[in-house]
Amino acid sequence: MTFARFKVLTFDVVGTLIDFEKGVLDGFRTVGGPAAGNLSDDDIFGPYVEARDVHPGRSSAVMGEVYLHVAKKLGLDSSPASAAAFQTKVLQWPAFADSIEALKRLRSRFRLVAMTNADRVAFSCYSHTLDHPFHDSVTADEAGVPKPNPAFFAFNRGRQSAFGYKQEEILHVAQSQHHDIGVARQLGYTVCWIERRQGQQGFGGTPVPKEVTKPDFHFATLAELADAIDADLAGGR
Repeated sequence: MTFARFKVLTFDVVGTLIDFEKGVLDGFRTVGGPAAGNLSDDDIFGPYVEARDVHPGRSSAVMGEVYLHVAKKLGLDSSPASAAAFQTKVLQWPAFADSIEALKRLRSRFRLVAMTNADRVAFSCYSHTLDHPFHDSVTADEAGVPKPNPAFFAFNRGRQSAFGYKQEEILHVAQSQHHDIGVARQLGYTVCWIERRQGQQGFGGTPVPKEVTKPDFHFATLAELADAIDADLAGGR
């Protein structure tokens, strides 16, 4: 399959472009007190995924509550100051090392659209971190539902159709099997799985999917996708 058929790349942001797992782990280990230093990554990720399910609201507002939920389970510092510090750090999560450069290359060929479960406030921070690569964006608070709800994809499909783009011209690029790859494939999208945890056990800070969906394209990094597109199009449009 050639990439020439696509005009739009839609992106999951948190987990695909923004290294939220590093952000989560660094956040807990920075503000959680001495006990946090004795915890493995999975010790933190398990209750974090549970807490995010209990507190599914706007990431710019509820992550202090997520922190407190985890802190009480793991015996970490549960002071209001620690919760507030964790909330602030959520808006400072780093980009993956390859994200900015790869997005610049991809932007020269395609319309780039963010499709994120972050709210508009949090997404604005992440867009700044990524050097503002997107032509358009849809956030969970605007769509009214988060992924993997199909209504999120329907919201964006309608939005892009208003600009003249058809579903078959869209390639959806994402890391999360649970939030993106499975549902997008079911809805008939061509999908590219950026498997950021390739070579690692488990699903880290994202929920375990009911099944692992085979994507149309599969890379370990965004840079690999950009390289494949450059090779395929050989300096085309």
